[in-house]
Amino acid sequence: MKRCLLVLLSILLFSAVRAQDFCGLRNTSYRAGEAITLKVYYNLGKIYVGAGEATLVVASEKLDGRDVYHITAFGKTYRSYDWIFKVRDTYESFIDTATLQPYKFLRNVNEGGYKINHDVSFDHEANTATSTKKKITTPHCVQDVISAVYYARNIDFNKYKVNDKITFNMYLDDQVYEIYIRYLGKEEVDTRFGKFRAIKFKPLLLKGTAFTGGEQMTVWVSDDANKVPLRIDSPISVGSIKVDMIEYKNLRYAFTSLIDKR
Repeated sequence: MKRCLLVLLSILLFSAVRAQDFCGLRNTSYRAGEAITLKVYYNLGKIYVGAGEATLVVASEKLDGRDVYHITAFGKTYRSYDWIFKVRDTYESFIDTATLQPYKFLRNVNEGGYKINHDVSFDHEANTATSTKKKITTPHCVQDVISAVYYARNIDFNKYKVNDKITFNMYLDDQVYEIYIRYLGKEEVDTRFGKFRAIKFKPLLLKGTAFTGGEQMTVWVSDDANKVPLRIDSPISVGSIKVDMIEYKNLRYAFTSLIDKR
């Protein structure tokens, strides 16, 4: 939902990993043609009801003569759920295939009547981001909402200890936020797709129309070379949601973290 995955820096309880450590990664986790579908479940008392789906697709393209990954994220509620909170969202990020830095970010949002149409261009040499509204100065290695997710899939979590924070800079709505994910270790997780060996962490959320902010969300990604998002649990302003991966196509590697498929 509004600013749903993003964040304000809160009081640090543990020493943080430097933001610079988030720069300089190369893509070793995904490839063009990959598609991942996630299903959103809303908690109604003691049961979870399917409310919508999100699909993330990776394509290989050219942008101004440069090789880029064009990543598109579509999110929508089911029509039977629209009367409660209708969502029709499209996010797009055009990411340099060598540096994994975003060149362009598009955001077309319709969430419960709240609408945004945003077009942002990044100039990493001048350290600026120019949107349809304004131009701002950005720090080195800034990410957008989508590029950050795919950049984070290339983190080597074996380098970190439980409770380490991996910090980075995020652009959203003509502002830059210093945010982090807190690494929580590894464990097995049961999802509607099956049982997986997983990496667990908590992102710092930005308070918005749906999320309360802080470290309220928990995320599990596959403990293999793909680092596919498997499950997300989070309270929201009314109730809670659970998001499970339900379908995938064209992963770069074998899904070796899958222990038992349902």
